[in-house]
Amino acid sequence: MAVILVKNLKKYYRVNQKEPGLWGSIKSLIARKYYDVKAVNGISFEIKEGELVGFIGPNGAGKTTTLKVLSGLLYPTSGSVRVLGYEPFKRQSILQKQFSLIMGQKNQLWWDLPPLESFLLNKEIYEIEDSQFKKKVNELSEMLEVSDILKIQVRKLSLGQRMKCELIAALLHSPKVLFLDEPTIGLDVVAQKTMRDFIKEYNKKFKATIILTSHYMGDVKELCKRVIIINQGKIVYDGLLEKIVNRFAPFKVISIDFEKMAEKEELAEFGKLDEFDGIHAKIQVNKDEVPDKTSRLLSKFEVADLTIEDPSIESIIREVFSNGRV
Repeated sequence: MAVILVKNLKKYYRVNQKEPGLWGSIKSLIARKYYDVKAVNGISFEIKEGELVGFIGPNGAGKTTTLKVLSGLLYPTSGSVRVLGYEPFKRQSILQKQFSLIMGQKNQLWWDLPPLESFLLNKEIYEIEDSQFKKKVNELSEMLEVSDILKIQVRKLSLGQRMKCELIAALLHSPKVLFLDEPTIGLDVVAQKTMRDFIKEYNKKFKATIILTSHYMGDVKELCKRVIIINQGKIVYDGLLEKIVNRFAPFKVISIDFEKMAEKEELAEFGKLDEFDGIHAKIQVNKDEVPDKTSRLLSKFEVADLTIEDPSIESIIREVFSNGRV
């Protein structure tokens, strides 16, 4: 049974088109011109219980709009949307107590109060019993290693500490469904890893169904087996991340540091040059040709260092966007 079911979802915005200047303002008062922005344009997908799915795309692709429709913040223009069997836009309390929307750029904690005060407010909102509240706060704060900062004003916490506390506030009522919109935005690499580890552990421990949007492909690579790629309001791919990697990256990248200056023309025969500055180069080589070409490179040039790498997830996703369709 699908926990999240989306069929032919569309969300259009009617936008006023105004010419610049005073005369443009006067004309817009008399005869306004409108056009439709197709933020989400007929997408369909379903997600089963316990799945952790990456929902990725460029800026303006429709990711956040979709999550807002799924959480009931926006009413769909057309199509069918169900979360745990309910229609989100009806905002029934029985559903609202079973999901959370966490946005990396939005705060729900009170700035001048300690996180624990905001937790107590959420406790009353979600009608959580005292024993369950204490157990959940202790459990989550230990998982995120923030037990010692819960009584410090939010404005005095670092961004990473605030994001951890935001997560706790959103998870106090033990939601079955999580919508995570850029949860690691602005965090350093250490804080990003902590957040990823927590999301992975939470998904495994509580069998929560999670949709994750992120511009950091490291988040997607580490957490999601399945990805849904959206571009210009339409889904261009829905399937295993591994398959799209194999399809759009049938090559390895050989990274070389030379002892002496090398000539660009001499390297061209080995494959496509990604980078070259005379003493360092990155070359794309078909996977089945890597052993032979590596051997030839080592025999032809004085090499200080050589590594064989997989292409970055970022470059693969860019390739998908540039194609427009998988």
